[in-house]
Amino acid sequence: MPATGPDFLSLQVRDLDASQAFYERYLGLVRSPVGPPHAVVFDTKPIAFALRDLVPGTDLDAAAQPGIGAAIWLHATDVQDIHDALVADGRTIVAAPIDGPFGRTFTFADPDGYHITLHDRV
Repeated sequence: MPATGPDFLSLQVRDLDASQAFYERYLGLVRSPVGPPHAVVFDTKPIAFALRDLVPGTDLDAAAQPGIGAAIWLHATDVQDIHDALVADGRTIVAAPIDGPFGRTFTFADPDGYHITLHDRV
């Protein structure tokens, strides 16, 4: 049987509590009641999004940019408001908001340097 598509997305992070707080504060994500102790699984649809402690042997500091080569896009309903809150708090914006085929879109760097793109088109 062939794979049917993406089903789970997880990022390894340096500080699980700080990353959880970032995603809750700026993106409004809510932690799911299920998940292992070394991870935070958010209640996202249609694909679960999680943060987890570093796997032994993973050194994010050795990478120029964690996740380079992967495109991580999340849907959001208030893209401009999220952008404005990140800017107000001095967070890194990688690509300024534009209106394009995926609606209002911009890219930011999370606390570990992952580039996350938000868009608002359903």
